[in-house]
Amino acid sequence: MNLFWPMVGIGLATSVHCVAMCGPLVLTYAVRGADGASGVGRLVPHVVYQSARLTSYVLVGLLMGSIGGLLGLGRFRGWVTVAAGIIMVLLGLQMTGKFPALTRLVPRMPRPLMNALGRLRRTSRSGGTETSLATPAVFGLMTGLMPCGPLLSAQIAAAGAGSAAGGALAMLGFGLGTMPLMLGFGAASGLLSAQFKRRMMAFAAVLVAVLGLVMLDRGLNLIGSPVSFSRIASAVTGPSSSSSTYAVAADGVAEVSLVIENVQFKPQTIEVPAGRPVRLVVDRREDNACSAQLAVPQAGVLVDLAAFSTTTVDLPALPEGTYTLTCGMGMMSGEIRAVPTGGAASRGGNGGRTSVTADAAGSPAGSSYSCACCGGGASGPSVTGTATIDAGVQRITIDTSSGRYVPDIVVLKRGVPAEITFTQSTGCLSVVEIPDLGIARDLTEGPVTITLPALEPGEIGFNCGMRMVFGKIVVQ
Repeated sequence: MNLFWPMVGIGLATSVHCVAMCGPLVLTYAVRGADGASGVGRLVPHVVYQSARLTSYVLVGLLMGSIGGLLGLGRFRGWVTVAAGIIMVLLGLQMTGKFPALTRLVPRMPRPLMNALGRLRRTSRSGGTETSLATPAVFGLMTGLMPCGPLLSAQIAAAGAGSAAGGALAMLGFGLGTMPLMLGFGAASGLLSAQFKRRMMAFAAVLVAVLGLVMLDRGLNLIGSPVSFSRIASAVTGPSSSSSTYAVAADGVAEVSLVIENVQFKPQTIEVPAGRPVRLVVDRREDNACSAQLAVPQAGVLVDLAAFSTTTVDLPALPEGTYTLTCGMGMMSGEIRAVPTGGAASRGGNGGRTSVTADAAGSPAGSSYSCACCGGGASGPSVTGTATIDAGVQRITIDTSSGRYVPDIVVLKRGVPAEITFTQSTGCLSVVEIPDLGIARDLTEGPVTITLPALEPGEIGFNCGMRMVFGKIVVQ
């Protein structure tokens, strides 16, 4: 996860706290030798201190990111991210000053470090009129180990980045964010009112808590939790329509195509047959660090994906239910729905794939495949239509304007690829599904053509997204 810019924002907001905590250290070396020094001469110790402090932060970020990556391997990654998110939320609350009990979360400074800083300050004060640049350099290097809420939250975020590079980048952003006010704190601290400083700390606390909530959401996605902020948002805005298609290979495995583009799964929801092994054919069309891995937590799947390439991801046979589909960082949102096939698969000779034979799931008995909820023109006897063959492909159009499928019985010839076009529709027929082939299409934008491979004799049902309007394909 690239936390650089969020951490720059947190650094800017918390720099008031940095001035209050680290200001005395800066004054220790800045005041010494200031008399008679040029403007550049006065600036040099500050630059040395800030450079050393930034170096310390980056080194700590490398360490924390490495630890986070190590602990985040396999099944522990999600739980580590959840714990880091909770701690950051609590630290944000502690920074408001409204929860005194939470101050225990911030560790005390180790006694050896306190003694070392004390000796260094005494040496600096008792020296001559000039201060060695070693003093601000040592002060800066020790700053990365200072126990304070904002710094601790930044270190936890660095660990949550999950890699040494990500942790270093997070801490670099935090350090750069604190630099402007720290460089000019001597003048700025006198201009900032106590009320302004309190408001800035409150703003920083909110930023830390929000970043913690984002990290918590990532962790919940990584452990496959049925409840997460992204899932709640999806439930409020409505689920995305499934547009996945699977074909059963000769080895009995269901193959599903999935595209990753603009840090999104396309489609976000895919349907697979329950109880059958699945092979995801993932076409990753980007080189974003977020999409470098694909995860299905409940199935124990975490696979590296090559950039601008296609990777095959094998899933075990999944029981009926809904499964989390996300990236290795828990930031991408998707789901896999394992649904009953509603029929049996029979091996055929269509290019190594099998055709699926089944009645329309839940269709009314008898020969009428009409609407079960819409009255009037939506009812009536079944209409049979036969596809016409042109240039080696059989084609037929199904009209949906009357609130039903016309024809609702489609006759295809065995062994010939087919194209079935559904006209534009809204309401009950806004989505058409062919469950046994794993096909679902949105018809609200205009006519949609569904391409089918050469099929063996049998019957395949299709229905609307509400499973209230039914039809069937008869292959002869």
